[in-house]
Amino acid sequence: MAEPTPQHDNPFGFWAFLEQGDQLSHAILIVLVVMSLACWFVILTKLWDQRSISRDFRVAQSKFWSAGSLHDGIASLGAGDNVFRMLAEDGVRATQYHQGHLTGKVALNDWLAVALHRSIESVSSRLSNGMAILATTGSVSPFIGLLGTVWGILNALTRISLSGQPSLDQIAGPIGEALVMTAIGLFVAVPAVMGYNWLLRRNRALQEKMKLFAADVHSYLVGGARFDTAVPLARAAASRSTPAPKPA
Repeated sequence: MAEPTPQHDNPFGFWAFLEQGDQLSHAILIVLVVMSLACWFVILTKLWDQRSISRDFRVAQSKFWSAGSLHDGIASLGAGDNVFRMLAEDGVRATQYHQGHLTGKVALNDWLAVALHRSIESVSSRLSNGMAILATTGSVSPFIGLLGTVWGILNALTRISLSGQPSLDQIAGPIGEALVMTAIGLFVAVPAVMGYNWLLRRNRALQEKMKLFAADVHSYLVGGARFDTAVPLARAAASRSTPAPKPA
């Protein structure tokens, strides 16, 4: 019966890093772990907010404009934290304030455009909260990992110089420590950069949806009707049915 092959400890692994690393190496590891947890928290929370706004937009497109009046449309959006309900209410408030205070001084079109733009910017600012954490982590974490790499190589060179008889056993641990720190830095940076770009693209798409809804509310409050792109173009039937005059 064959004897089992003895397993040797890996001097380049993560557990060797924890055993042989000093306080600075452990501090760098803690910083990277905290940055990674913060990035994943931002990614998950922002994704939840974006999905909620996208769902509210679909509800607004199906229920809001099919209601009998503007106030009924606002009531159909529910009483929760609905971005499009907030836009509609801000538009109604701006119209009422204009009728009571600014009639004849500021055009309703300009006043309402400023009010809706301010509401959109407030939501956009909320969506951008935390994005700086992703950008900072994606740009800084590789350098933090590189700091751990340089520190591990420095420890390896110090042990070699103190031993006087360099061998692989004396430098394997510090080199493994250096490689582990580089890998951890890249592991933290890559999801942060990808998450930042992905969330940024989704934020822009949501901003376009809010602008579309705000433009419809603006048209309704100013002109009494929304601009519906689903309505087919009217053909100039009268001009086509009338024959062109013949030259004399």
